[in-house]
Amino acid sequence: MTLPQRSFLFVPANRPDRFDKALACGADAVVIDLEDAVPPENKTEARHAVAAWLAANHRVIVRINAADTPWFKDDLALARLPGVAGIMLPKTERIDEVFSVSCIGAGTAVFPMIETAAGLHNVHTIARAQGVQRLVFGSIDFQLDLGISGDELELLPYRAQLVMASRLARLGAPIDGVSTSIDDQAALAADTLRSRRLGFGAKLCIHPKQVGVVNSAFCATAEELAWARRVLEAAARSAGAAIAVDGRMVDRPVMMRAQAIVQEAGERALRLAGAAAAQS
Repeated sequence: MTLPQRSFLFVPANRPDRFDKALACGADAVVIDLEDAVPPENKTEARHAVAAWLAANHRVIVRINAADTPWFKDDLALARLPGVAGIMLPKTERIDEVFSVSCIGAGTAVFPMIETAAGLHNVHTIARAQGVQRLVFGSIDFQLDLGISGDELELLPYRAQLVMASRLARLGAPIDGVSTSIDDQAALAADTLRSRRLGFGAKLCIHPKQVGVVNSAFCATAEELAWARRVLEAAARSAGAAIAVDGRMVDRPVMMRAQAIVQEAGERALRLAGAAAAQS
């Protein structure tokens, strides 16, 4: 199976000294950021630094500047360079033909960021655009655009719309926005578990310290894995008869969920074992 990416770590495009370090910190995906992380006067220089570093042996996502900025066209040209696995488009309110052709022609995945009311209004059209792999919730800019104060219940209906749009478009589970907690691991874990409960499959990270917490929160816990194994063992013994596990009825959707949990845990264990063997 193809394991879903859980952590997307931003690294400033004007800090090429951090690119290799970001790749080595355990994030499932590294996002080189030409937008918010780079001041206007440094954007051209940063783009050149990214282009010089890119190589086919380390694939990354590049967050370019928005379509209504003077840097968009030159940033978009990066989509055709070796090593660019995806383009993250901020402030996405539509996906025009120029953008789609540039990415699709290069075989580059598209990650639209929903950060405005207009973007959310058009989210179903955006989700179905050719080349789109996953939607991304830019929660902080979204709050600013709508004048919302708070990241909990205040954003619940909007997060739910991204999950629904992703499912209807047959995309991977969407990527939730950043948590500003860097040193408070408990707060970060709570934020990430909330994202998982709502149907998100990944989270943006702004610091390497966040990666491990996010990765763990999107994996089955020991208790969930033990439950899934009990379900599958009971199903195997039942010969097709109705069963109950831990006092709850088990039907086909429950068995499918248990099977997915066990399968993903096994695949991740194999990956970790392979990585450890390669380093020894």
